[in-house]
Amino acid sequence: MPSDAEALSPLHASVADAVRLGADAVGYTLYVGGPAQETDFRQLRQVREEAQRLGMPLIVWAYPRGAAIEAKGGRDSFYAVDYAARTASELGADMVKVNFPHPEKVSGVKDAYQHEFSPQQAINAVVRSANRTLVLVSGGEKAGDEAMLEKARQSMEAGATGLIFGRNVWQREHDESLRFVARLQEILSKYPYAGVPGA
Repeated sequence: MPSDAEALSPLHASVADAVRLGADAVGYTLYVGGPAQETDFRQLRQVREEAQRLGMPLIVWAYPRGAAIEAKGGRDSFYAVDYAARTASELGADMVKVNFPHPEKVSGVKDAYQHEFSPQQAINAVVRSANRTLVLVSGGEKAGDEAMLEKARQSMEAGATGLIFGRNVWQREHDESLRFVARLQEILSKYPYAGVPGA
């Protein structure tokens, strides 16, 4: 994995390859704000055009990276995550995966992000910034059950389409993991149509 100073998603397959293999969608990791952002945007455009031509949904993992991002609150600051969601949407993503924003990380961020925001206000804004692009929220590093369940509740309340909480499931003991997933399912069952256009 390259350092943040060299972050660039290698493009080593085509959308046609994915179609041939029976994929339901294609994905691209976009290092928003990184030093190779221009190249990243160009590669993503190529993938998006091919995905549209072949009728494949495009999922973008929008991850802020690089010195410019670190100087403005860091990769999971509200400012960076909001920027990543908006960028992925404007570049044509059908779905975007973002980190959960941390509004308390304000060092060097633009004035609009210097105010006191609750985590709920921050994730609400991120989902709005994604426009019509569906939002998946990353669980990030393994954390305690209550913190993760609150992150799930806040994400779904904001209108996110879903969650990607892999490490927070797979890094638990089997029985503990099953209990955690059952509690997640209780939350998700309250938002059966979240993020689905026309539902």
